[in-house]
Amino acid sequence: MRSSDSGHGRPGGFPGDGAIDFIRALAPTVVPKYSRRKSLDSSPPLFVLRVPATMYETGVRRVVDPLIDAMLADNSRQLPYARLIPEDDHQLLVEEAGTELTKGGTNHTTPDRHPYFHTMRDLVAYIREKPANWATQGSWEKELRTHACEQRAQRGGLLGFAQMEPSGTDGTIGGAASTAVSTAASTAVGAAAGNAIGGAAGLLTRLTWLSFVQRGPRRLWSSWTSRKVMGGWIGNEQPATAGQNLFKVMNDVGAQRGPHLRDPNHMSHEDALRELDWFVLRALLEDLRRPPVGRLRPARRRRICRPVVIVEVPPPGAPGARAAERFLRALHRCQHGPRSTARPPGPLVLAVGAPSDDLLKELGARTTPASPDAPARLVESSFTAAAGHLADKGGPPVLVRLDETELRSEGTPVGSFVPDKKFAFHRYFPTTTVTAVTVLAVAAAAVLIPRWIGTPTDCLGGTDSVADSDPGGKIPVQVVAWYDAAKAAIDAENLRVEDYAETGREVRSVVVFVSQKPKTEDQTRFDGTIPELRGIAMWQRTLNEAAASNSTLVPLKVLVRETGEGFRNAESMAEDLVREVRAEQSRPESGRIVGVLAYAQSREETQAALQVLGRARIPTIGTTATADEMSEGDASFSYWPFTPANSREARIEADFAGRKNIVALPGSEDECAPAEHAIVVESSADLYSRSLAARFRADFPGDETVFNFNQEGDFDPPAPDADDNLRSADILARRICDTLAEQPESVVYWSARAKDFTAFVNSMDLEGTCLGQDITVLGGNELTNVAQTGVFRNKTWLRLYYSAHRMPYDADGTSTKTKQFVREYESFVNDTTDGTDPWKQDGHSAVSYDAFHVLSQAVSEAYQSDPAITRNSVVIELRNGVHFDGATGSVSYAEGSNAPPVDKTLVLLRQLADGPEAVVECGAYGEGESSEKQDPPCTS
Repeated sequence: MRSSDSGHGRPGGFPGDGAIDFIRALAPTVVPKYSRRKSLDSSPPLFVLRVPATMYETGVRRVVDPLIDAMLADNSRQLPYARLIPEDDHQLLVEEAGTELTKGGTNHTTPDRHPYFHTMRDLVAYIREKPANWATQGSWEKELRTHACEQRAQRGGLLGFAQMEPSGTDGTIGGAASTAVSTAASTAVGAAAGNAIGGAAGLLTRLTWLSFVQRGPRRLWSSWTSRKVMGGWIGNEQPATAGQNLFKVMNDVGAQRGPHLRDPNHMSHEDALRELDWFVLRALLEDLRRPPVGRLRPARRRRICRPVVIVEVPPPGAPGARAAERFLRALHRCQHGPRSTARPPGPLVLAVGAPSDDLLKELGARTTPASPDAPARLVESSFTAAAGHLADKGGPPVLVRLDETELRSEGTPVGSFVPDKKFAFHRYFPTTTVTAVTVLAVAAAAVLIPRWIGTPTDCLGGTDSVADSDPGGKIPVQVVAWYDAAKAAIDAENLRVEDYAETGREVRSVVVFVSQKPKTEDQTRFDGTIPELRGIAMWQRTLNEAAASNSTLVPLKVLVRETGEGFRNAESMAEDLVREVRAEQSRPESGRIVGVLAYAQSREETQAALQVLGRARIPTIGTTATADEMSEGDASFSYWPFTPANSREARIEADFAGRKNIVALPGSEDECAPAEHAIVVESSADLYSRSLAARFRADFPGDETVFNFNQEGDFDPPAPDADDNLRSADILARRICDTLAEQPESVVYWSARAKDFTAFVNSMDLEGTCLGQDITVLGGNELTNVAQTGVFRNKTWLRLYYSAHRMPYDADGTSTKTKQFVREYESFVNDTTDGTDPWKQDGHSAVSYDAFHVLSQAVSEAYQSDPAITRNSVVIELRNGVHFDGATGSVSYAEGSNAPPVDKTLVLLRQLADGPEAVVECGAYGEGESSEKQDPPCTS
């Protein structure tokens, strides 16, 4: 494979009409300003820059050489990049990509080590070089493990000191002859010690030494690597299955693909190469995701640029064309496959050349989990439009075509992508300093603190159960009356909007998608529709009142549309809305729809609906849906989630459970300790539950027992790590009690829905054999509504923690804005309904209030720049960022990002009978606050 790192003195610049817009957007994508490094947390889409096949060599040079020059200074790399120039159809380009990305970097920044990539590359290399092995012997799992350990030893570290057993005739590649000097030294010491002692004692010494410096480190490394890989990504992908280890999986791959690899003319030979390419690329993407931007380690704090991969794609039939297209297909599968688990951040990949029409068709045939047969078109655009797509988080591939005229004309100078942030010291200096200080501090603390205070056992949030503070019954709810009251308040404000329109004011409409009008008390408790509509009605009234004196504000009419129980009709109603807005040219401008508020729950149905709205570019602001998957695919074009994503929530909750004293010690109700084990209850068929549970398991420091619980018996897709699939709440209660008997210092992590949680709690009273000891449950925001209606106020055994999205109004540190919102909420409820309201402390109303604020602010700002107030102009204003201090805390959307608001507030509550108590507050709740300045688990 050829490579080129220098191109100074080449004529011309970057070609293409509108190239200047693309280059201006490309530079901050690769090297953002130091203050905006958080943008590196996302993955930009794949860009395919297609040049005419007749000008392949010239076209590729015109495009690639200026980009390479931009990443060089004094002929040396200033940021990690890989230029892949295929020469052979049998190459795996990803092997070169991983190697090249470890090079470069400037100003003492931190290079990537790519541990997973190197391991997977070594295993794939073994399979490719020895495909005939499986024809003569059934299993080569041990040999694969030994080979991977030997290759790891050659790269140094602990295994570099551990002597690998020399390979003989068993077929392993390499051997002890190529291990490091330290390896030979360890062997010499062991042999000398054994020979000096002699006899049985010498034999025992040699065996002990070998176990210490050879077998022990090797087994530890292989076990740790297998656990991390299987638990992190391969375990959720084909062809892996639950319970296998990494080396068993790759042994199966070798057995299945060996016949295909041995014969280059085999009809499945290309498929085998494609699968191996995918394995190595998926490992590389995992490595590129792992190093976080910022946080506390000095070396990590200096990650200031994004890796770049430039793939040259020869015309179909030319040498290397299949290798290049194989790499791009593997990348597309990793990022957009129906079972893909690849998460951001990722590299910027530019494919430059003459790709085949078959490749372009495949890149444009991605499917979504909710609709496996629905195509997602490849985005074809000009360079000017492509500049905007650089900010699309995980969007579909973007195709830009260059013609011969553009390639022959003078191009645009690219300039330099060299980071402007300078570091005077090598990264080892602050790292060593911080490490030394930390070691001294930890050592001093380990010696002194136990002597002074011992290990604290105080229970976080007190020792009361949900019943001990104020035992009582559940709060009665008025199902129809409360819903109708909220809807009537919105209808009244809509009449005021129509009055504004009659006076000549610009007004517009927004759609609110809810589930359905509750019909029973239980539906009301399990569904946040009523508080959500109250928050929307409150902001609509605030907006309309302010518009009376502020002509720059746009009054908004609210169209509430029910999508059925569990949002079952969300996708079809989104399609109806798309047809409606496409036909709205015939209606007055005052009635045109400019945005959507949705959805309150992360479900397959709502995820599919967001894809529909995204393809139509209808601006949508989320409410309490939290699954990361909701923002993927076409939704990323016009969907802005409002609440923190499951990945952040699960990380905080996992660290909270493993760090804080929340589990009652056996035999004591007054002493607590962190959870050593988690009993995870999920519903794999539910997107929210599946997403939250998987991320919690990945971040929880202890072991887990997983129960897949669904009262309808729906376990598709399956939960690969589940110990059992259960549909009976009674059996679930017994199984949890059995687990608590074996591991009493366990927390029950509940990611399933509130309805299922209520069934479980009731069954514990009937079937539970472990109610003599308090049980600690930690759950997500799904439990907020039902917990605060008093359903559990007689459960003396339940200690309940769950997440929320605003501070309790009576908590220390609650902002003036939140208290103002609560006063207005109380006034609204008193004016519109009768009875005791259970949701004074609930965050759903505050979330919808602030989410509507986001949309209305974007509409008003769009009006000031474009009096027509098109949906596209609203999207542009959202992409420019929205900032204000809201009822839920600081709301600050980053410019060019579709992520939730930066460092959005997340609160963990302890539910007591007389109300919730905040035990953890994370995020930028007020001015000057941030997670980086807060204590764990906020900084986890």
